[in-house]
Amino acid sequence: MTEKQKLQAGELYRVDDELAEELSRCKDLCDEYNHTPRKEKEKRRAIMRELLGKCGENFNIESNVWFDYGYNTEVGENFYVNHDCVFLDTNKLTFGDNVYIAPQCGFYTAGHPLDAMARRKELEFAKPIRVGSDVWFGGGVKVLPGVTIGDNVVIGAGSVVVHDIPPNSVAVGNPARVIKKLKPLPRE
Repeated sequence: MTEKQKLQAGELYRVDDELAEELSRCKDLCDEYNHTPRKEKEKRRAIMRELLGKCGENFNIESNVWFDYGYNTEVGENFYVNHDCVFLDTNKLTFGDNVYIAPQCGFYTAGHPLDAMARRKELEFAKPIRVGSDVWFGGGVKVLPGVTIGDNVVIGAGSVVVHDIPPNSVAVGNPARVIKKLKPLPRE
């Protein structure tokens, strides 16, 4: 099994030459995007379309933004990311439609083992993050590996999401916990 296959399976893996090359390509595209003036909208959109695995027609991602691989991130329609966000998309990172992300948020599919000897061997793991539609993340939110966030959710500023958040919820804190239920959205 290759290191990339181990990564995709959620097993411990090590960044080998193949993964290092993919990381480098992605960082170069992030650099290019972050240094392209906002007025060059079409160029910025083209870079992001090359970078991301999938994206809707209507998206706006502010600089500075960082991805690990890019191709593991899929975003729906009406996707907005404010400044200084990080997407460690080592594993699949999926966002639905109408998702709004405030400044300095982080989505981390990557992690490191608790065992110090495994960390010394440069082993890592990655678990997917899934975000539904109609979700708003307040400033500075961090979402950790393996989390699923349902539709129609608000995550309060500064929260650290370590567990799944059910649909129609407001969650805040460290660790984030549901403090309020929301009315389900009407069906269109």
